Amino acid sequence: MDQIRLRRLEELLREEISNLINRGEIKDPRVSSLVSVTRVEASRDGSHAKVWVSCLDSENLSLDEAVQGLEHAAGYIQSQIARSVRLRLTPILHFIADAGIRDGFEMTEKIKGLVKE
Repeated sequence: MDQIRLRRLEELLREEISNLINRGEIKDPRVSSLVSVTRVEASRDGSHAKVWVSCLDSENLSLDEAVQGLEHAAGYIQSQIARSVRLRLTPILHFIADAGIRDGFEMTEKIKGLVKE
């Protein structure tokens, strides 16, 4: 698959998975609407896709639990993508925790604390 089609596939997957999460169609209690898809990386043949997710609500839900919930619902997510998007092959989804947003936010808060002192 050429690079342009691969990037379009990744963006399409990111949008579809984000929409499923935001609409609350994933009934697993570990997956809240505050879980966001940060990045998708598809394999060259489009058969597998790594999906990085982040969670901003660190008090009520851990990121690892959200990833476990998404892994548990991966078959349902794949079937919903297959219904809404015409693809020859729906990729097998693998979810990965992405703590980069939370780490960046914490670093910004630390820098703000240093500047005030």
